[in-house]
Amino acid sequence: FSECISLQIGNLQIKERPEENGKCNKIPKSNTYKCHDRAAQSLLNKLIRSNLVKNTNQVEVLQKDPNSPLYSVRTFEELRLKPQLLQGVYSMGFNRPSKIQETALPMMLAEPPQNLIAQSQSGTGKTAAFVLAMLSHVDPSRKYPQCLCVSPTYELALQTGKVIEQMGQYYSEVKLVYAIRGNKLPRGTKLQEQIVIGTPGTMLDWCGKFKFFDPKKILVFVLDEADVMIDTQGHQDQSIRIQRMLPQSCQMLLFSATFEESVWNFAKRIVPDPNIIKLKREEETLDTIKQYYVLCNSREEKFKALCNIYGAITIAQAMIFCHTRKTAGWLAGELSREGHQVALLSGEMQVEQRAAVIERFREGKEKVLVTTNVCARGIDVEQVSVVINFDLPVDKDGNPDNETYLHRIGRTGRFGKRGLAINMVDSKMSMNILNKIQEHFNKKIERLDTDDLDEIEKIAS
Repeated sequence: FSECISLQIGNLQIKERPEENGKCNKIPKSNTYKCHDRAAQSLLNKLIRSNLVKNTNQVEVLQKDPNSPLYSVRTFEELRLKPQLLQGVYSMGFNRPSKIQETALPMMLAEPPQNLIAQSQSGTGKTAAFVLAMLSHVDPSRKYPQCLCVSPTYELALQTGKVIEQMGQYYSEVKLVYAIRGNKLPRGTKLQEQIVIGTPGTMLDWCGKFKFFDPKKILVFVLDEADVMIDTQGHQDQSIRIQRMLPQSCQMLLFSATFEESVWNFAKRIVPDPNIIKLKREEETLDTIKQYYVLCNSREEKFKALCNIYGAITIAQAMIFCHTRKTAGWLAGELSREGHQVALLSGEMQVEQRAAVIERFREGKEKVLVTTNVCARGIDVEQVSVVINFDLPVDKDGNPDNETYLHRIGRTGRFGKRGLAINMVDSKMSMNILNKIQEHFNKKIERLDTDDLDEIEKIAS
């Protein structure tokens, strides 16, 4: 090993740089600084998902060449992978390709290389898909970087590195190096590792400023978490500058959890003439969710209504969303005093602590999860039967946050099951917000009288 973080696949070894001026330059652990909110949420999803999500969403595939013979695969054997890679895939517990893998892998492994823009959330197997593509295209006999993978944060880069380690555990000839903060190589270094994974700023320095590798020899360029990248200061520009150094023949793979206009505009600048994989609109999941609202006059009345709901219907597990940490803390305490098994999740917790809380909830050790928006996206717990908006979601200007509302109530009604969403309304302002949410989704939200036990029992039937 040189004075860098270096990984031989199948045997992770990290070497710290020697002491300088009496101080050891250790790589900071993931909990030593607070990373960007969206990046933290993405990392949280990666940490808590040990298995693939049973994604019921269908994908829409738009090929650049409609006459292309590329097709989806049902088994990994159809991809004709190297035996050591196939062995690595099965050792990770993948028995057959996930929805995103069966459509994306034939494109990523094609000859000539196919560029790809894919909408794919955590837990769908997309990291394993692009890692498999990188490992398949690498020539281990050539001792220089051939694949680059850019992630928005240090922690997300390390998570991808773990997948490379697992999948390549029987392919020890391939090596990986991290282009991340704290990993300072001596000037004049020429990298011999075939895969470089890192953050945009350090990656740009390595290939542009310090010339640690020749970007013209790169075969595959992966841009992961594009929506987070765009939301992070400077990353968008740095990624574009890296891309412009690469050869025209380089395969471009871009992944994003969302396909907002900003992501599309960014993708068009990075990925020429792409194939596109999109998830169909999640609004369709609203058809399986019954939505109600409860009129209250105060926080205490909202809590009383909540207790009435719990007293009248059987709830497997519930998620309750609050606008502030203070309200969430108060509500969790009140529910605990009523004898409920309650978990509390909020933004000031470390990412690893949040992951542990959600894992306990997933395992059913707590029946109620009280949280702020930190948990609104991407958390799939099959037993969640009720979602309660103790506070309706609003943006920083006090306007209805329709996207957050959709993600919140989407925690129930998963996997094609019916779900129940109840909204607490305690003012004219919150009633106005609810009306605008109804108009946006064109879905009627019925009023519920929580003092009428028969009515509560009826909605649960």
